[in-house]
Amino acid sequence: MATHQQSLAVAIADKSATIGIVGLGYVGLPLVKAFIEAGFKSYGFDVDTRKVDRLLAGESYIKHLSSEWIEACVRNESFVPTADMTRLSEADAILICVPTPLTDSRDPDLSYVESTARQIAATLRPGQLVVLESTTYPGTTRDVVLPILKQAGLVLGQEFFIAYSPEREDPGNPDHSAQRIPKVVGGIDEASLQLAIALYSHAVVETVPVSSCEVAEACKILENTYRSVNIAMVNELKVLFHRMGLDIWEVIDAAKTKPFGFQAFYPGPGLGGHCIPIDPFYLSWVARQHDLPTRFIELAGEINTSMPEYVIARVTEALNDAAKPIRGSKIAILGVAYKKDVDDPRESPSFKLLELLQLRGAQLSYNDPHISVLPPMRHFDVPDLASEELTSDFLASQDCVIVATDHSAYDWNFIVAHSPLVIDTRNATKDVTKHRERIYKA
Repeated sequence: MATHQQSLAVAIADKSATIGIVGLGYVGLPLVKAFIEAGFKSYGFDVDTRKVDRLLAGESYIKHLSSEWIEACVRNESFVPTADMTRLSEADAILICVPTPLTDSRDPDLSYVESTARQIAATLRPGQLVVLESTTYPGTTRDVVLPILKQAGLVLGQEFFIAYSPEREDPGNPDHSAQRIPKVVGGIDEASLQLAIALYSHAVVETVPVSSCEVAEACKILENTYRSVNIAMVNELKVLFHRMGLDIWEVIDAAKTKPFGFQAFYPGPGLGGHCIPIDPFYLSWVARQHDLPTRFIELAGEINTSMPEYVIARVTEALNDAAKPIRGSKIAILGVAYKKDVDDPRESPSFKLLELLQLRGAQLSYNDPHISVLPPMRHFDVPDLASEELTSDFLASQDCVIVATDHSAYDWNFIVAHSPLVIDTRNATKDVTKHRERIYKA
């Protein structure tokens, strides 16, 4: 008689295994697409019934996944969106892609992971593989998720299996879709590792097995801490070089001509997205549990989180040169997505800029071709605003325009030509030749 491991391995091999993905956001939904295109029927679970209803109606809420594709998959039942967590038992492999934010004190908030694990445990049956994909600190899978799943009374490695495989998403980058990015996989035991490798091998270009869940968890933290630290360095140099009368972007362009030993990172108005502003603090938190300081990481975080204040200081200087205060000035933010050409606003520094400007009494507006209405945000008091049309009259009516996100759709020559003052935090106006006296770098 075949073991549960053998039966699941066969189902994965012949693609009769069903995939359940919990969390239908910017990570979960592209993962659904990867498995459906690999030939697997997929369930999508989310507690947000609005998301589920939109998907059932064939409507996508993520720009790089078309509504036509969603509608076709729902119609042929290769994709089953649902908010009914009791249906988790219908999936042979369950992939957890829920948020892992920080608390107000910058400690890990694992409430979404824990509640999902409890929902899985309530329906866990023999022959299921559970994989955590949410970014977290080393030890989460073994010390947090596993004990909850064990409450189902099944035997680990024989009746159920558990692994960790960190999500790797680059929204808006067609060259780095979920299917094209190598997948690091760590298992809680050898059986779990082999099943997870077999599963992901169908959906992604390459699997990279590691010796444990902890190594896989640490891998993701390292990737994003590396980026955070290097971005912090160029952000700090931006402030220094401005004092010295040097253009940080010109300096970086010169440095990156070196064919070895240098990788270009770029400054900005702050860090955004669901990873880089958050993940390093997970590592510093777990370091404190081991009585070790992470001064380097903490300093990088402090520098990056201070950048919106630096931008506001530059706005103040520029308006002062025009004999205007921030209070009462009309200020427009261009771009509220956290990076160019995406509709993802998570942790975008634009919301901090809006908050700081609102506290100082500015009359605010914004434009973003990808985000029509400002969404509610967990950590910010968001004004009730809709995206304004970038007409010449609108730009001319503003006292200041802040370039926060350098979307490709923007015509920088047009923007500078019709704006009295442009604060450029992204070097987006580098090729504009006319009216450069209106541009302030920040």
